[in-house]
Amino acid sequence: MEGEFILRIFVAGVLGGLIGFEREYRSKEAGLRTHFLVALGSALFMIISQYGFQGVQAGRFDVARVAAQVVTGIGFIGAGVIIFQKNSLRGLTTAAGLWVTAAIGLGCGGGMYIISTVATVLVLLVLEVMHYFLPQFGEKSLAVTVVAGSKEALMGVIDALNERKISVRSYSVSRIDNGKMRAILDLKVRHDNYFATMGDLLGNLPGVELESIE
Repeated sequence: MEGEFILRIFVAGVLGGLIGFEREYRSKEAGLRTHFLVALGSALFMIISQYGFQGVQAGRFDVARVAAQVVTGIGFIGAGVIIFQKNSLRGLTTAAGLWVTAAIGLGCGGGMYIISTVATVLVLLVLEVMHYFLPQFGEKSLAVTVVAGSKEALMGVIDALNERKISVRSYSVSRIDNGKMRAILDLKVRHDNYFATMGDLLGNLPGVELESIE
């Protein structure tokens, strides 16, 4: 059985690594190594849960308890990659990816190679395909920093954004050298054209300098 066990954790590591590679390619919080370890560890826990207590007297211990704790324990890792920043949550998709990676690892640990592979393919399809299609329909929280020469120029920025149906959720203003003002605007814009929109709109306003887009 040792060869079978090695195959299970190997397949789990490979499948988890594929998901992690996609996350790392997108510069997300948890990448290839994290997903690889989560999948491999989950598979190992599953093997221990299934075969590590065969000598224990029946009825005295619940041999599924070890694998069951993976479902709860992975939540702590997932919570660690979720960040609340600038009135928006980031890292939810990566946290969900870790959660499903743990499930894939458990499946491999149980010898369910086909369903684990199909699940991995579906995860990659959703992450990649939706990455190209969702931006055409969804919206994005955006932090735009501008430097304005006067209060009137700053109000002109807000008016121009409102005219383009761009929601200004909040903004903060601080004074810098030469009496100028730096404003950080918290916006909600469409995914597909926000860089072009900000560049074209704010780059041509008199007395306004576009400093950064995040």
